[in-house]
This record gives sequence, structure tokens and C-alpha cells, in this order.
Amino acid sequence: MNTRHEISPAGRAAWRVPAMDIPLWSGRRHPYCVVIPVINEGERIKRLLGRMQHQHIPAIADIVIVDGGSTDGSLATDMLRQLGVRGLLIKTGPGKLSAQLRCAYAFALDQGYEGIITLDGNDKDDPEAIPRFIDALQDGVDFAQGSRFLPGGVAVNTPASRAFAIRCIHAPCLSIASGFRWTDTTQGFRAYSRRMLLDPRIAPFRDVFMTYELLAYLSCRVPQLGYVCREVPTARRYPVGEVPTKINGFKGNWAVLTILFRACLGKYDVA
Repeated sequence: MNTRHEISPAGRAAWRVPAMDIPLWSGRRHPYCVVIPVINEGERIKRLLGRMQHQHIPAIADIVIVDGGSTDGSLATDMLRQLGVRGLLIKTGPGKLSAQLRCAYAFALDQGYEGIITLDGNDKDDPEAIPRFIDALQDGVDFAQGSRFLPGGVAVNTPASRAFAIRCIHAPCLSIASGFRWTDTTQGFRAYSRRMLLDPRIAPFRDVFMTYELLAYLSCRVPQLGYVCREVPTARRYPVGEVPTKINGFKGNWAVLTILFRACLGKYDVA
């Protein structure tokens, strides 16, 4: 472990991390881990893990799944082991996506990982980009964001309303507020450095982060503090006939916009 970025006991005691169970942990093997948040992803998570195994991802990074409370039986530990998963965390405390991520990031930092790649468990993102995220972390990048809109990126069947909202509202707002030009800010395919996540000026382990707040907040605050940021070309494919997304309808989209504006106005910044 890089001793330059140790966790102080006082700092660790201040972290607000939801309660969780850890039914599977085979120990840290690599400097980097891939965190996959899921809830009732069914066959999608199995397909994703199968692709990751085929692409030899377990040979370069440890795979850690953080479950938000699935009830579909898709996370049997024997099956996960066979597919190369080293850890399964089950959030039992309150909250949704950001709470899951707090569980996983706290666990990963406690285990000594130097960087964390996050990948959605809905099998829309192609994990072949994971080596590029690791390369970015090894190059000294603190926040690497996947983008389907970069040269070399791929966007398939993206709903027109989603593409418009990202390219004309979400990414421009965060670009203006952060001072870094982002092109694809809503997807969760990202990588973070250990040193950035441990910065008390960022303080990601707070109870204000319960749903989608953490994603928008980090996109805004990390560049503001002078950390090295980079976008990485990725492929994101929506399935034909079905859009597996947790954000639907006016209420869900309005909540995302509210979080966006609050992040841009500094409402989640450390006091």
C-alpha cells in the first residue's frame, strides 16, 4: 500500500458509512479494484461478469460487488467466485446508489486499494475500457470519467431525451461550475484515486450522499480543487426494446436535475 495516503484514525472515525454485511471477501490481490453497484440486475450482472472474465479483468483488478438489497437471487456467492468476484458487500443501512458507493469506497480504502474503478451492473458499459482506466490512474489521474461521446467512444440506442439532457444540460452545467470540460457526466463508469477520496476537503463519506448526489458532486468539486481529471472513451449500449435504468418519469429526472443544480451551486461542499 502507498503509505503516503494512509487513513488517520480521527479521519476514519468521522466517516459516515451505511451498515453492511460482507458475505464474500477473498482478500486484496491487486492495487486497483472494480466496484460494481447492483440491485436486482438478474441476468445482466451475470452477463457483465462473464464478459469481464472473458476479457481477463480479474487478472488486473479485484472485482467487488456492492448490493443495495437485491431480492432476485442473482448474487449467489458460489457463482460469483466462479466468475472472478473477490468481494460481495450488501448494504443493510438506508440510502440508494450514493449510500452503496460509500459502503464500497470505504471498504476499498480500508483494504488499501490505490484506486477504484466503478462500473454499473446493468451491462450497458463495455468493461474492455477498464485497462484504460487503470492506465489513467497509473499516469497520476485522480478522476477519470468514461465518455461515449469522445472520439473512440460508442453510443448505441441512447434514448434521444437522455442524450439531449446529458449534452445540453448536465455536462455543460458541470463543465462551467467545475472548470473542466466534461462531455458525459451521468454515467457511472469512472475511476478515482485514493489520495483524492481521502482529501478532507472532498469528504465523500457524509450522509448527504444518499441517491445520485455523490456522482454530480465529485464531477464538480474534484476539478475545482485542482486534481488531475481526464475523460476516457467508453462504449455504452442500451438494449433494444428495453431500457434498464433506475431513473424514470418526471419525478426521477427532476430529482437528478435538482441534484445537478445543488452540486453546481456548492450545496454539497464541505462547510
